[in-house]
Amino acid sequence: MTTTVLVAGATGDLGRRIVRELMGLDVRVRALTRGGAAADRVPADERVEVVTADYADHAALVEALRGVDVVVSVLSGTRKVVVDAQRALLDAAVEAGVPRFVPSDYSADYRSVTPGTNRNFELRREFAAVLDAAPIRATSVLNGAFADMLTGQAPLVLFDRRRVLAWSSADQPLDFTTKDDVAHVVARVALDPDAPRFVEVAGDRVTSRSLADTMSRLTGLRHRVLWAGTTGSLSAMARVGRRLSRDDDEPFPAWQGMQYFVTMFSGEGELRNLGGERYRPERWTSVEDVLAEHLGV
Repeated sequence: MTTTVLVAGATGDLGRRIVRELMGLDVRVRALTRGGAAADRVPADERVEVVTADYADHAALVEALRGVDVVVSVLSGTRKVVVDAQRALLDAAVEAGVPRFVPSDYSADYRSVTPGTNRNFELRREFAAVLDAAPIRATSVLNGAFADMLTGQAPLVLFDRRRVLAWSSADQPLDFTTKDDVAHVVARVALDPDAPRFVEVAGDRVTSRSLADTMSRLTGLRHRVLWAGTTGSLSAMARVGRRLSRDDDEPFPAWQGMQYFVTMFSGEGELRNLGGERYRPERWTSVEDVLAEHLGV
């Protein structure tokens, strides 16, 4: 029997990648949107059914989830989305009799992160408690940071200065996975009714020192590690930035990026149970692959 997978957040960057990955498998894909112009961002294909429902409309959500085998949530935002909207989606899934739920985690290991040091991880942890109490089977995919962000969105590699930042230790292992590889894993997790509660994967594991070496090799110009302080000092800067922030509802403000670096360089968010071999792509996309493509070499 063909599996029906509903993707919530199918119009976002990662959501569209997951939908495209599912389209290559023997599944029925149902893309949940709130309607309007957003629906136009769902990949146009006869294998994708677009359904519309507002997260405040419980009855409409339940109807959209009828006959679904697994919900894949790719919702992104702050509390109103990660906790409130996902909880509405979860409640509807339970009422509709959906057997499985994949929450929108796709991150480093938030379970071991010190409370108060990463807002977005605290929201994931809060929703995880709700999910674990629900009568539904859940699987979270943890993949470290998105390697795609190394090309500029995450200011770790300072391309114009030939420097790679490091806090506390330049030899701290850092987990990275590209969005396409995450989509590959998520699609296959969705099709596995026996998937464990957590699947930890990393397309690559590097350090600031090895990143500097990689950049030197790719460009032919020497790149050095730039020690930027301790994770404690960076955490203090993030707290100040958050206090001065005018809008705590912004999903990825600068201070949240600082908090993510604290999580990575402190080692708290490091993936310690890497596995998921049956879900992996034939070849992981490495950090060097991502940087080489960005540099055009």
